[in-house]
Amino acid sequence: MNLNEVDILRWAHILAMVYWLGGEWGVFQTSYNVVNRTLSLDERRRHMETAYRIDILARTGILMLLPLGLHMGNIYGLQPLGGSWLVGMWLFMLGWLALTWSAFFARETDLGLRLTRIDEIGRYVLIPALAIVAITSLVDLGPLTVSEGTYWYAAKLLLYSFALVIGLALRFVMRAWTLRFRVLALGPNPAEEAALEREIGWARIMAYVYWVTIASVCFLGATKPF
Repeated sequence: MNLNEVDILRWAHILAMVYWLGGEWGVFQTSYNVVNRTLSLDERRRHMETAYRIDILARTGILMLLPLGLHMGNIYGLQPLGGSWLVGMWLFMLGWLALTWSAFFARETDLGLRLTRIDEIGRYVLIPALAIVAITSLVDLGPLTVSEGTYWYAAKLLLYSFALVIGLALRFVMRAWTLRFRVLALGPNPAEEAALEREIGWARIMAYVYWVTIASVCFLGATKPF
């Protein structure tokens, strides 16, 4: 078997995409029982726990796609930064991944909520940075290399940044579950129930846009149409 670096990176990239898309579908389906008032609170909390356990794989996939894509982009000659920059990027992203998993392990605690907020703050910086890089590259201002047949790479990065926006909004909804179920544990609370249902309703609409965006990212990476 003759494997090279790009083959392994491509395999990991596909795997990360599968966990991202599949994980989001699992959370979507589980959320129906999280807000189901006919179930006991304990049963709903069990479904919430299942959603968290599925979601951490989706979150992992989302984060891993960026360093994998940038690394392959350097090999393909589409992004100019390699060498020590790639090493630093990987160390940074692995640290971010450690933060995400730490928040997951502490998810029902105040520490977990604080770590989740730190994770979210990082995305406030990452999302516009990626969008700016993608847009300036698409109009041939760099830093990514674009020419006939390679515009797909910058376009894919732009779609990825948009997907992160939707993902961030969905994270807000899931983070609120912990706080709302703490209130519901004290006794019936119609206002909290209504808020849960309203937030889940908006999240489901966003989820459909999310899946289309993820599918579009996959399409650009697989077909490289322009």
